[in-house]
Amino acid sequence: MNYTAEAPAVWDPALADADDCLLSTDQCVVHGQHYFVKGLIEIPVIGSDEVFSWGVWVSLSRENFSRASGLWDKPGREAEKPYFGWLTTELPMYPATTLNLKTHVHTRPVGERPFVELEPTEHPLAVEQRTGISPERLREIASAVLHAGEGEGGRG
Repeated sequence: MNYTAEAPAVWDPALADADDCLLSTDQCVVHGQHYFVKGLIEIPVIGSDEVFSWGVWVSLSRENFSRASGLWDKPGREAEKPYFGWLTTELPMYPATTLNLKTHVHTRPVGERPFVELEPTEHPLAVEQRTGISPERLREIASAVLHAGEGEGGRG
């Protein structure tokens, strides 16, 4: 019930060997100037107790990234105030780009990915997060993700 992007949209595999770049399963740094964390946009499935999750990357300020990193393995980190960020994952099944949507990243207990709350706009992704999706829409997303090809990301 989820799809995850392997890296932020700005990541290039050629950066992997650069001293000022890092890509892990949870964090990314590009040229020591751009900072990203991976989180989940959760969308309720109407008529069920299920939730569909988009595993996405969000850019944070240097200060917020530093703070989040410092608390990464500390119990109680979920008491942190949300961090402002910009969505840096393109989800092609939406008619308008998902890049640069405004978000708030909510830290959760150690071992859990942050919750990404989209600004309540009229963007279809933000509307789906607020109102939920039908089982039919979930099947449509699953089909689009499966046909996007392995190079676009994967489930996980």
